[in-house]
Formats: sequence, C-alpha cells, structure tokens
Amino acid sequence: MGRPRLAAAVAAVALAGLAAVAPAGSGQGRAAWQRLHPSLIERSEVAATVARGRVYVLGGFVEGAKTTAGVERYDPRRDRWSRARGMPLALNHAAAASWRGRIYVVGGYRGVLARETAALLRYDPRRDRWTRLADMPTARAALAVGVVGDRLYATGGAAGGRALKTLEIFDLRRGRWRRGPDMPTAREHLAGAVHGGAFYALAGRAAGQGNFAVVERYVPSRGRWERLAAMRKPRGGIGAATVGGRIVVAGGEEPAGTIAEVEAFDPARRRWSSLPDLPTPRHGLGVVAVGGRVLVLEGGVRPGLSFSRAAEALRPR
Repeated sequence: MGRPRLAAAVAAVALAGLAAVAPAGSGQGRAAWQRLHPSLIERSEVAATVARGRVYVLGGFVEGAKTTAGVERYDPRRDRWSRARGMPLALNHAAAASWRGRIYVVGGYRGVLARETAALLRYDPRRDRWTRLADMPTARAALAVGVVGDRLYATGGAAGGRALKTLEIFDLRRGRWRRGPDMPTAREHLAGAVHGGAFYALAGRAAGQGNFAVVERYVPSRGRWERLAAMRKPRGGIGAATVGGRIVVAGGEEPAGTIAEVEAFDPARRRWSSLPDLPTPRHGLGVVAVGGRVLVLEGGVRPGLSFSRAAEALRPR
C-alpha cells in the first residue's frame, strides 16, 4: 500500500466512532504559550514522562507509518534536546510514568494499530539501561497510566479493536501485577494523571461512541472509582499533567480537526476552567509538567497519521 493510501486508511481507523462532538470553544488566546526548541524526531502517538528533571519522549509513529523505538531527552533549563538509548521494543500508543528516577513504559502497538503488547519496560537514566519486567496481564494500547505511592496503575486502552475498562496494578517494589476494580467507562486514547493520592482517567473515546468528556478517578485508599465533573470538551488522543494543584489536559482529535482548547481541573473545587488555546493543536502528543510549566510535545497536527516536532510550554496562572 502506498504512503497516501496508508495514511488515509490509518486516519479512517483512528477516527472510527468519532461521531458528533461538542463544537470547539475559542479559549483565552495564545499569548501565554512559549515555543520551545523543536524536538529531534518528527513523530506522533508518543509516550512521555519526567525523570530526574529531564523530559523523555518515547516511541511513536514516524514518517512512512513506521513504529520507532527512539527516545529523546529534553533539558528544560537549557531548552536542549538529545538522544537517549532506544527502547528494546519499537512501540506506538504506549504509556509512560516515572518512579524514583526511573521510567516505566507500558503497553502499546507493535504495528499500525495492531499487535498490542503487554510489555512493561523500565529505563534507568543514570545507567542508560533498559530492563524488561513482568508483562502486564492484559495486552493493550492507547491506555492511561499513573503512579500513586509505590504502585503503577494502568487502565483502559484498546485490544482487538474494542475499548477496555480493565484496571491492573503493578507493585513497583515487589514486581507483581494484580487486577483492580474495572473503570466504570470503557475507553481508549484517554489520559492519566495523579493528584492527591488518586489516579485520574480523563476523556478518551470508543468506536461507535465518539469522544468522551467523562472523568473518573480511582482512590486506592478506598479501593473504588468515583465519577467527577465532566470536561468541557469531549476529546480523545490527548495528554494530561498535574501542575500547581491542577490537572491540565491538552490535545485531541475529532472529525473537524485537531483540538486547540486546553482545560484545567481543580480537584479541590471539582471545577474545570479554560486555559489559553494550544498554538499548535495536536493529537497523540506528550504532555508533562516540570518546573511549574506544562510542556506539550510532538504529536500529529492533523487527525490520523501525521507528525510534528512541535514543543510548546505554558505556565498556568
């Protein structure tokens, strides 16, 4: 299949089920966003996290619908990118989190929206070394992860073309997985975030149901999920990060295009508010928080298969 036909096919699959969604809002302008130095690799459907004050962007799609094992490291103080040791597996639609200075990459596709993996990979930046840990019980991609205490939580995602509710919990000290209570709403292409000892699962989508605005959080101390105030904008293919006591959600795609609106959730007030629009709307992007700023990295500038090196930062007020 030639490149144009392949791109069209991937776009059609990626947007399957994105039925009518709420119209885009105008946001609050773009003045507060800062453009950072572009990344080294043009890609989308990446994973991203922060370890030891550095930002890491991992895997994803590159030109030609190829899946990469490439890893980039960004120094926010110097606004400088460099390459790190690649992952032992080439993955797209994986998820990443960090614990005690190490990076954990979970799940993802090995091919073009196919061949889900259950792999759990750990990277030690000090030793520049990757280790494969115990596989997650459920192979899946486009999932959400987060670390609360000494446990990694993985929920949602896609397997065999269907959205999942599955929550699985990895004990980072003992190296063991166990099953947790199912997330109430099955979805994939969602985002995960952690705040106040709780794991948040934000938005996402499911084939035939379109984008969701639903927000649910798992509170480990209570062992149950809670439903929270819905987001203002339904979206899938997103990223989220916690900064300044709020959870910031950016990116996403819908039939009309990529989504510029950026939202922030205040867990104390249980309210959503709007932040300045993303200058370069993208989906399949990396969203992290470091130094009081939210960084939005790479991702597709058009729905489906597209790529960018864009890197932008916002210090929420």
